[in-house]
Amino acid sequence: MREQAIQSKLIKKLESQGYYVIKLIKTNKNGIPDVIAIPPHCEVEFYEVKAPGKKPSPLQVFRLNELINHGCKAEVFDGSNS
Repeated sequence: MREQAIQSKLIKKLESQGYYVIKLIKTNKNGIPDVIAIPPHCEVEFYEVKAPGKKPSPLQVFRLNELINHGCKAEVFDGSNS
């Protein structure tokens, strides 16, 4: 079985158990694991960084709300709300 198929199987399993699963493509950290699995109501935080006055795209808003509804802290950061 190829890694991609194994990864797909893992993601489906975790999501069926209530996890919010993120498959990482590229990060600023070499060697970071391929998949992040976040259990409901954990204390992880997500930030969408924008230049002052810029707004998140509709997809970014959707993802932020998805994370908030999963019990995570997720917000837009533009430097003015520091």
